[in-house]
Amino acid sequence: MNLTNLIRKIINPIKIDVVRYPNSDLTRRIKLFKYFGINKVLDVGANKGQYAKLIRKIGFKGNIVSFEPLSEAYKILEKSSIKDKKWEIHNFALGDKEETSIINVSENLFSSSLLDMTSSHVESAPTSNYKSTEKISVKTLNQVFNDVVDEKEVVFLKLDVQGFEENVLKGASNILSKIKGIQIEMSLLELYEGEMLYRDIINLLESYGFELFSLENGFQNKDSGRLLQVDGIFFRN
Repeated sequence: MNLTNLIRKIINPIKIDVVRYPNSDLTRRIKLFKYFGINKVLDVGANKGQYAKLIRKIGFKGNIVSFEPLSEAYKILEKSSIKDKKWEIHNFALGDKEETSIINVSENLFSSSLLDMTSSHVESAPTSNYKSTEKISVKTLNQVFNDVVDEKEVVFLKLDVQGFEENVLKGASNILSKIKGIQIEMSLLELYEGEMLYRDIINLLESYGFELFSLENGFQNKDSGRLLQVDGIFFRN
C-alpha cells in the first residue's frame, strides 16, 4: 500500500480526502508562467490574498500587485502580505471608470460583488448570500497601470471580480496590449445579474489578441455537481 492510500485509510472515518499537491491545474499554470516568462502578476479581486499565496506556494518568485476594495478582507490581506517584499497591495476596486460605488458584501466575503446576485448562485452556495453593503473606491487599469508596472516587466492579469470582468477589461482597453496573459473567472450560468458569460468573454479576449491556453474547474453546485464557473487562462502569442 502506497503512502497516499495508507493516509486515506487512516483518516477515512472523518471523510477527508487526500489529493496530490500541486494538482494538474496548478502544475500547468506555473509551467505556462515559466514558458511565457511572467514576472509580474496583477491580482485583481485579491480578497484575503488566497491567489497570491497559492502562486507563491507553487513557485512564482516575481512581483505581485493585489487590488481589494473590501475593508474586512483588506485587513487580512495586509497581514498576509506584510512579510513579502515583492507583494504590493491596494485598497480599491478596478472597473470601467473612476468612481465611488456601493459593493454588496457576502457572508463568505469572496462572493461580494458590485452586481446583484442571482438565485442560482445563492441556491448553490448559501454562504454567498449578501449580508451588507459598503462604499468603495473604483479606479481603472488604464489609470493605475504605469504606477504599478515597470516597462520591462512581463505581466499576467488575474481577474476574480464576481461578474464585473467586462467592466475591468473595458477600463484596461489602452493597456491590454502590454499584458502577456490573463486568468479570468468565467460563468457558465448567470450568477450575477447582467454579467458576461464564458462564450462572450472568450470572444472578447480573442478580439484583443489573446488565445485560450487552459481551463481550470471552479465553483460548482454541490448537490447536482453542475459546473457553474471555470477559470480561463489566456496568452498573447
